[in-house]
Amino acid sequence: MTTGWEAAVEAQIRSAQERGEFDNLPGAGKPIPGRDMPYDEGWWIRSFMEREQIPSDLLLPTPLQLRRRIEQLPAELRDLPTEEAVRSYVAALNTEVVAWLRTPTGPRVVVRPVNVEEAVRRWRADRERNTPVVTAPEQQRATPARPRRRWWRR
Repeated sequence: MTTGWEAAVEAQIRSAQERGEFDNLPGAGKPIPGRDMPYDEGWWIRSFMEREQIPSDLLLPTPLQLRRRIEQLPAELRDLPTEEAVRSYVAALNTEVVAWLRTPTGPRVVVRPVNVEEAVRRWRADRERNTPVVTAPEQQRATPARPRRRWWRR
C-alpha cells in the first residue's frame, strides 16, 4: 500500500525518466564500485579522501603529524632557495611544536623542537652535495672557443 507522498515521488521520478533526465549519467551501465567487497563502516570516509585527494596523514593525531613533519624536514628544506627561507620554515614548525607542548592533546608522544642551526647545516651540506662542481677545463669544453677577430678585419 502506497501513501500519498510515495505516489507523488514515484510520479516525479516517472516524469523525469520520460523527459530523459536520467539518460547519459556518468557510470550508467557500470557496476557499482565495491559491491563485491565486504561491508566497511568507513567506506564513505575512504572514498571521500580518494576523490578529494586528501592525504591520510591528516587523520593522525597532532603529535604524530608533528613527528612525521620533523622526519620529512630534510626533504622539505632541500627545495628552499635561501638560508633565510630555511630558518623561517623551521621557526614556523617549532612554533607549532611549542604550541602543542603547552597544551598537549592526543597520545603522549615525545616531540621536541628542531635545532635551527642543525637544520641549516644539513641544508647547506645537501646543497653542496647536489650542486655540480664545474672545474676550469670543463668550463672551457662547455663553451666552444671562438677565434678572436681583430677589429681591423671585417
